[in-house]
Amino acid sequence: MNWRGILFLGGRYLAGNRAKTVLLVLAFTLVWLLPAAIALVVGKVEEKLRARASETPLVLGHAGSALELTFNALYFSKPEIATISAKEADAVSATDLADAIPVYSRFSAGGKRIVGTTIDYFFFREFSYEDGRTLIRPGECVVGSAVAAENGIAVGDAIISSPETLFDLAGVYPLKMTVCGVLEPSGSPDDHAIFVDLKTSWIIEGLGHGHQAAEQTDEEKRLVTDAGEEGVIRLNASIEEFNEINADNIDSFHFHGEMGDNPVTAVIVIPRGAKEQALLKGRFESSTTRQLITPSEEMDELFATVFSVQRIVLWLLVAVGVATLMIGAMVFLLSNRLRREEFRHLRHLGASAGTLRGLIVFEGVFVVIASLLCATLGLVAIAALAPFVIERMIG
Repeated sequence: MNWRGILFLGGRYLAGNRAKTVLLVLAFTLVWLLPAAIALVVGKVEEKLRARASETPLVLGHAGSALELTFNALYFSKPEIATISAKEADAVSATDLADAIPVYSRFSAGGKRIVGTTIDYFFFREFSYEDGRTLIRPGECVVGSAVAAENGIAVGDAIISSPETLFDLAGVYPLKMTVCGVLEPSGSPDDHAIFVDLKTSWIIEGLGHGHQAAEQTDEEKRLVTDAGEEGVIRLNASIEEFNEINADNIDSFHFHGEMGDNPVTAVIVIPRGAKEQALLKGRFESSTTRQLITPSEEMDELFATVFSVQRIVLWLLVAVGVATLMIGAMVFLLSNRLRREEFRHLRHLGASAGTLRGLIVFEGVFVVIASLLCATLGLVAIAALAPFVIERMIG
């Protein structure tokens, strides 16, 4: 068998039939690549989500979808979930069984979630600062590294919260917040969030506000009071509220009603130990309005569903792959029939039967090896790009 002749003639044949060769290589590449790529991406997503969930022992929230509560508290998505009152966090802390960190993840600014919380959250996540400092007063915010990098934000800049709707600004108060700190990259959803204290998030919602002192307002901005309300000044809707909190007007900001009645979307609960965790879960087990969930268990259920779907998709891909391989084999057979005249001339020129068989095998081996190589390179590229894409999607 003349190997040099097989390589030369086989190479010339493939070069002369580039379109067919490229299509076969691409088809076979997809057969190898798609199942491996799906498994790789799902595995990396699982690793990312489970890492965050394993760091958070328990989450308390309104009864409903446990998965939505998990995503709101940990990944700052699902802002529309039902809320609970802030005093629920104080109630958990008062049991001496756990520490509680309230989270209010509802509003946004420039497509980035505004997360209202307490300084305890910063210690819990072990934040480090690339620049600036932590929160000190309402109206300040600390931005994640991705928020700062994508928008060119630095300490001293301002961020304005986004209204919930374009034409109705009554529901959400657009607030200008001063950036006091930029976090170091952590590879977590915190990189894509804007952190404020709870009072700031409630001011954005309109539960608190600041305005000129009533005694200093013009008469047209005052309501007529009853005779029995002497000394009481009531203001009408024309009063202008401040859209920024600074040293000059911070004392004018106030809330109506009990602070503990203001809403939060979730409470991160950190038990003192395994026994305390069991006792806490027992307290909320029979509640019809509250739920205390374990994020890692919710991730288990989520990925059990994901893997079930993944198995179905992989079986479908296997079926498509087998069909593709069969079509490829048919193409090879038809190709060999079309090359009968070529093989006849080669036999007349002295080519052996082994050489002719070698030419047939060469084309198939080349397509398989080339497709495997392309699939490997594609998988390496996907493995390199997947973390960046996943981080942008889920943090």
